[in-house]
Amino acid sequence: MIKRFLSMLTAGVIGSVITLASVQYFDTSQTEPKPSSETAENINVQKVAASSNSISDIVEQSSKAIVGVVNKKKQSDGFQPSEAVTAGTGSGVIYKKTDKEAFILTNNHVIEGAGQIDISLYNGKVVEAELIGTDPLTDIAVLKMKGNYDIEPLKIGDSDALRAGDQVIAIGNPLGLDLSRTVTQGIVSAVNRTIEVTTSAGDWDLDVIQTDAAINPGNSGGALINASGELVGINSLKISESGVEGLGFAIPINEVTTIAKQIIKDGQVVRPYLGVSVVGLDKIPPFYLQDIPETVREGVMVASVDENSEIAKAGIKVQDIIVSINGESIKDEGELRKFLYTKLSVGDQVTLKVFRDGKEQTFTVRLASNKR
Repeated sequence: MIKRFLSMLTAGVIGSVITLASVQYFDTSQTEPKPSSETAENINVQKVAASSNSISDIVEQSSKAIVGVVNKKKQSDGFQPSEAVTAGTGSGVIYKKTDKEAFILTNNHVIEGAGQIDISLYNGKVVEAELIGTDPLTDIAVLKMKGNYDIEPLKIGDSDALRAGDQVIAIGNPLGLDLSRTVTQGIVSAVNRTIEVTTSAGDWDLDVIQTDAAINPGNSGGALINASGELVGINSLKISESGVEGLGFAIPINEVTTIAKQIIKDGQVVRPYLGVSVVGLDKIPPFYLQDIPETVREGVMVASVDENSEIAKAGIKVQDIIVSINGESIKDEGELRKFLYTKLSVGDQVTLKVFRDGKEQTFTVRLASNKR
């Protein structure tokens, strides 16, 4: 009975990819896709001194590097061959290029589930892009266009240097490609914000820049640019509630480029893999928790186990309740994931305190890698 209940829940696989799909904070693609060898010198990193450039100058210099990203999915009526149709649109930023290819940053939720990704350039030309890789956890995706393009990549700024009150410009494609390269102006409302986003595989705390520059559906993956014309963030989400205005959020570019390097190198971000999917006890009906001590009301229940994982070999089973890792209490699946990804590394040995049939047990497991 409990196993059937667990299988019905959307349990987060610890170590797997995670998709941004918050119910409180919505993605800003036009139509939400349903949960929808690099060297440093290759990146166009330049420190631009404070300049007297007008907003118009900055926009003119930057706009060519802003592209439209079209998510196409294949549909078939059962008789005719599948045809790719537009499922959503968003924005992207050309951030580096060579004579043979150009690389684009965008949000994972913009291209989630796409069977084909098209790029709309400033001159109206449409090019099919190759997906290099994604990191749904941080909502970053990297695309590649083959060919030589007369487009200057955006200069990469330093998002750590941003201060509340700094002027910023957002450029993207609100409401679709008909309004491509729309410019809005604002300020940095706050730095070092943390927004809890609910994903298809669990919750995650996303570090963001808060801005009052208008960010609308379709702006996802677009550029947040500072007063020196540097790319300092990738616009990602906003708060959409009645009476709420000017609460947009961008992923800091320092984090984005770090993630992008890993994606280009490995096709993904390599993180520790525990080998279980779990459900927070707060999501389990009390009826199923009668065998555990009354003092145990926080932790996670194991919903499934990777049979080939180290944790399976160690003896962890479905319905086991994990209450701590390396002596740190675990409140829910979000806390377990955060501890794994921020405090531990692939190859580390961890100790899990577990309740099974009301009795406390201890298991020692070596963390594997989620690399595919």
